[in-house]
This record gives sequence, C-alpha cells and structure tokens, in this order.
Amino acid sequence: QVQLVESGGGLVQPGGSLRLSCAASGSIFAINIMGWYRQSPGKQRELVATIDNNGFTKYAGSVTGRFTITRDNGKNTVYLQMNSLKREETAVYYCNLEMDRRDYWGQGTQVTVSS
Repeated sequence: QVQLVESGGGLVQPGGSLRLSCAASGSIFAINIMGWYRQSPGKQRELVATIDNNGFTKYAGSVTGRFTITRDNGKNTVYLQMNSLKREETAVYYCNLEMDRRDYWGQGTQVTVSS
C-alpha cells in the first residue's frame, strides 16, 4: 500500500516563501513521477510541478521562475520550494505519485497567502 504524507503548509504573507515536503512509503517503484497539484475553492485541481526519477521537471507557466521542485530518491521524498507567493495561490496543495499507470494522492496541505 502506498502512502503519501505532506507537510510544510501554513500561512504566509504575499511575497513570502514556503517549502512543502511529501514523503512516500510502501511499495515504490524506481520509475515514477512525483509532483504537486493545487486546488482552490470552486476551481479544478491544477498542476503545479512534477519531477521524474531522472530529475526531469515540468512546471505550470504561472509558477516558473518562482517555484522549484526537487526530490530525494533515496528517501522517496519530493519538495516544493515556493517563493514570491501570491494571494491567488492560496489553495490546498496535493502531493501526487504516478507509478505503473496509477495515481496516488496525499491528503493535502493548506497554503494560505494573506497579510
């Protein structure tokens, strides 16, 4: 059974920074893609960033240059460094693991950008 546990969300002022972490446990295949998605009230869940086991990254255009996704394969952990946060980026951020044609999700962590 695969489990994803996120941490690092919270309240931050506009222009501030946060770092999210997501640790995967269970039967994790070496070939996989880990990533972050977010969902604001009344909106669909959207891609933020992904990184595969070779380190290839993909970002939503709105976060390019401000967010950085990294991973530690030995720890099956993915990180999201978020800088210059904007009010409209207030959302629940979800960790995702894509592996063997299946998707696994974390429970989500709230990020609130407000003064």
